[in-house]
Amino acid sequence: MYHGRSTGKGPSTPTQIYQQPPRLLIVQTALPSWADICSNLCEALQNFFSLACSLMGPSRMSLFSLYVVQNQHECILPFVQVKGNFARLQACISELRMFQREGCFRPPGLCLHLAVQDGLQQFKQYSRHVTTGASLSYTSLEITVLTSQPGKEAVKQLEEGLKDTDLVRVRRLQVVEITKGVLEYMDSVSPAEEPSSDESSILGTDIDLQTIDNDVVSMEIFFKAWLHNNGTDQEHIHLLLPSRCFSNISRDDSMCLKCDLQERLLSPSLLPGTADGSLRMDDPKGDFSTLYQMASQSSASRYKLRVIKALNSNGLCESLTYGLPFILRPTSCWQLDWDELETNQQNFHALCHSLLKREWLLLAKGEPLSRGHSLRQPANTFYVIVPSRSPTLLVKAVATRELMLPSPFPLLPENPPDDSLKIVESVLDSLELEPIYNPLQAWSHLYSHLSSTFIKPQGRLHPSWESRALRKRPCKAGQLQTNRVRATVAPLPMTPTPGRAPQMPAASKSSSEALFWPSKEEVGEEKEEEYPWGP
Repeated sequence: MYHGRSTGKGPSTPTQIYQQPPRLLIVQTALPSWADICSNLCEALQNFFSLACSLMGPSRMSLFSLYVVQNQHECILPFVQVKGNFARLQACISELRMFQREGCFRPPGLCLHLAVQDGLQQFKQYSRHVTTGASLSYTSLEITVLTSQPGKEAVKQLEEGLKDTDLVRVRRLQVVEITKGVLEYMDSVSPAEEPSSDESSILGTDIDLQTIDNDVVSMEIFFKAWLHNNGTDQEHIHLLLPSRCFSNISRDDSMCLKCDLQERLLSPSLLPGTADGSLRMDDPKGDFSTLYQMASQSSASRYKLRVIKALNSNGLCESLTYGLPFILRPTSCWQLDWDELETNQQNFHALCHSLLKREWLLLAKGEPLSRGHSLRQPANTFYVIVPSRSPTLLVKAVATRELMLPSPFPLLPENPPDDSLKIVESVLDSLELEPIYNPLQAWSHLYSHLSSTFIKPQGRLHPSWESRALRKRPCKAGQLQTNRVRATVAPLPMTPTPGRAPQMPAASKSSSEALFWPSKEEVGEEKEEEYPWGP
């Protein structure tokens, strides 16, 4: 497996910088612990997909599939495009809630590796069909196993079951153990940071192990990491510092720090109907486009931030910053050799330390990518770079002369009237004082708002192809009629032959086509439906 690498070649396109690889989620619903995590997990998934399906612009998530492992493995959602499929994802989450929560404890069995093999085979079938009509951005798959059982046992089970399985199409295999702990960072300044080395480790060579707490916020944060651009095929930004020689500074002598760019938060302008985005509905890129897209559009020349001045940390008025903040980290690009990666990281950390010690900020100018022999002089954007106690730098756009509007700021009177002062002081004394602002304790009801935007008129949900087929051919008396969508991957043997890895028989062409393409009769009927599925 190749951790953090995508298999695409050539320069990144604007769509690829957003999009993450296809993901397979395997949930182990072992009794009796499933009853404790079911509600939190389903709520976190519902909240996450309400965001992922609502984001405007290029799709950040491509494909998603969900398997459940209890007494046996079962696919409750074959690979589907995330964007435009919220109703289908919501139905899948509702089905996940219905899995058995009570009963006698049974050993997990040997189903985890079978679910991995089954999902991998399904992805290969999907890839073969998609490539006949359009190219697939990613040819490798990320697999996450969620379990409430001891994570090390799940890792050992997977290592044993998959030791003879071809995992060349697996980009990353991760086991996530859901613990019974409570949320420990509710009072933390930076609750959404990466897990520490104590929380995440790598066992063996291919399987990552991580633990998360059994609460909705922790699970949401884990799933939201899927929206980040974590590709390591190239660095995003070159941060250029002046040469140590102060005479005739040449651009070629600049000290270059190679950095990766990461979002700190989602832009409200990318979400429909939000208060901050309602006036920008004509611009699906919103504030997000300026730096992030420029940084990833070309593999030949990296976007450059050239430091031109230093500022005192108290020498910048917040009213002069605009747009979304971004995080700079030392790059983890796999194409650089280890010595260069280590030196680059050490220099980056030294810069953070020195800026904190001096109480400085940096003023940098963005250098547009080369536009050939165009006679137009491109406009520059200026940024302020702020250090922090973590090995990261905060980047914020700052206003220039052309953008400034006249704003008089007279000095505040020293002695306000006593009556007014007493009234205001009394009002302020009644407020609860918090030492910090924690966004995890502020709810805007955004999830429920986004979910409501997907509700069809009159509450009617569009039936799937399978339910339409069942409507044409009614079930026999006493037979349960379900609305599930099943993957038509050839079933795997439940008990592997001793000493051999389970063989995965290839599914027939007719069965795989039935999964991904509707029949002509179904296509004709779908046109008559009032509310068709999204793509």
